[in-house]
Amino acid sequence: MSRIHFHETIFGPVHSRRLGISLGINLLPTHYKYCTFNCVYCECGWTEVNPLENADFVPAAAILDLLDKRLEELKKEGIYPNSLTLAGNGEPTVHPEFSAIVDGTIELKNKHFPKARISVLSNASMIWQPHIMEALKKLDNNIQKLDAGTEEMFQLINQPKIPVSLREIVDNLKHFNGKVTLQTLFVRGEINGKIIDNTSEEEVAAWLLLVKEINPKRVMLYSIERKTPLLGLEKITESDLAHIAAKVEKIGICAEFFD
Repeated sequence: MSRIHFHETIFGPVHSRRLGISLGINLLPTHYKYCTFNCVYCECGWTEVNPLENADFVPAAAILDLLDKRLEELKKEGIYPNSLTLAGNGEPTVHPEFSAIVDGTIELKNKHFPKARISVLSNASMIWQPHIMEALKKLDNNIQKLDAGTEEMFQLINQPKIPVSLREIVDNLKHFNGKVTLQTLFVRGEINGKIIDNTSEEEVAAWLLLVKEINPKRVMLYSIERKTPLLGLEKITESDLAHIAAKVEKIGICAEFFD
């Protein structure tokens, strides 16, 4: 099985389809995936560690020290990142010092690259916690996952490893009062004899109702780019993504798509 792990706490910068020149900040363990979801398309592979168990997180102070040094190096090299991105080997908001890391990253951004933006790539599973919600509200690009319009499809695609429902996630996303970007990966395939397809007319219609309910500032649609842990998944075409994006625009919400 193919998988990509980020073996450093600070990695890149890399050229991101969505964020431009992005310096990654991996808040998860550097030698295995640690996530609350087990998404069928995840480039990091399957979630094999129980997310309710303790993990060997790098302390916030050490992460921020590494970030400070890397940003100083980039300045000397004349490299100007567009985004400082909280991401890595799983769900970044599970780090026990997430709020402190956000505050420290903001300070370091203002010190080194005040024009850069701070982004997070999150699956929205932990935003029920008030301190996580408040920390996320401080970020320039608060990017949260919404891959399905129905509970059945949510369970098939995202396979949560903690007790959480699609309805709970949507209700919590509404607390951002529109100050959130939704990201949705569209995919087709099969798992355990069940069809995965969040591009069908029925599924897209249900997803659009949730998008309208959340009322984000924008929606980012994309398809798989790398090998996936579940074999046989189909990459969605640019024309299919454009078709769905047009539906989002029709309900008055900005949409971008990346094939």
